[in-house]
Amino acid sequence: MQKPIRFDRHAKRRMEWRKISGEEVFSVINGPDKSEQSIKGRINLHKRIGQRYLKVTYKEFSDEILIISVVDKGGV
Repeated sequence: MQKPIRFDRHAKRRMEWRKISGEEVFSVINGPDKSEQSIKGRINLHKRIGQRYLKVTYKEFSDEILIISVVDKGGV
């Protein structure tokens, strides 16, 4: 069973401002094009979806996955 996913308030705001759907975030989590370690035990996932290049930053805990930030990097 997969851990529950929770969105930090910062991630929710960024998604709303940039019109990024939950489905797009789940697509990045489930099949990233690239994954890299970040600070404080966080992981950055990158994926191109159509014209968008999304970056999702998350941290995994024993009981959940916390989405910290979601960014549309544009045509990178």
